Parts: sequence; structure tokens; C-alpha cells
Amino acid sequence: VQLQASGGGLVQPGGSLTLSCAASGNILDINAMGWYRQAPGNEREFVAVWMSGGSTHYADSVKNRFTISSDSAKNTVYLQMNGLRPDDTAVYYCNSRVVEPTTWGPGEADYWGQGTQVTVSS
Repeated sequence: VQLQASGGGLVQPGGSLTLSCAASGNILDINAMGWYRQAPGNEREFVAVWMSGGSTHYADSVKNRFTISSDSAKNTVYLQMNGLRPDDTAVYYCNSRVVEPTTWGPGEADYWGQGTQVTVSS
């Protein structure tokens, strides 16, 4: 299973960016897809998650500014980021909890994509 993230870049404060993450490989089902971020000197932190069934959850720091959505047919999740602030600057990582075939039948596993840099600066 591979996760391909894209959409990062440089944006001015108050601006917007949309990140996307596409999952590919031998996937039976996707239980969740989400985003984490890591700023220099900080630990990786949760940003947002989309759960199968349609529920979404956000870190308090991004509520009402970021929106996560999914295109299940494409195994892709999007993160629309509005009202970006300098403290949103970080490397953003996509994560997915998938159901995949194993020797013993379907099994659940977590995968990470490569990071995509988001820089908010004037």
C-alpha cells in the first residue's frame, strides 16, 4: 500500500491550500484517512481524520478553518486549509488505516505517506 500526498507549498497568512492523499495498492477497504503535521522541533501532531461512515474529527487548533473530505471511489482524502497562519507551517503527513489481505485473512494496518511541506509566511 502506498500513500501519495501532494498540494503543499508557500502561502501568505490568511491564504488557502488544498492537500490531497491518494492510497493505492492491495486494499480491501479503508477505515480511516487523515493528516498529521510536524513543525521543526515539535512532535508530530494530529490534524484531522475522515472515518469510514463519514464522520470527521479535527484538532482544536484547526477547527472551523480546515475541512477534510474523501472521494472513496478514488481512495483519496483532501484537506482544504483556509485562514492559514504562520503556526500552521509544518510538514504534513497523510495516514491511512486500511484493510488488506493477509495470510490469515483480512487484516488492518496503518500506512504513512511522504510529507508535504506547508509554509505560511509573508
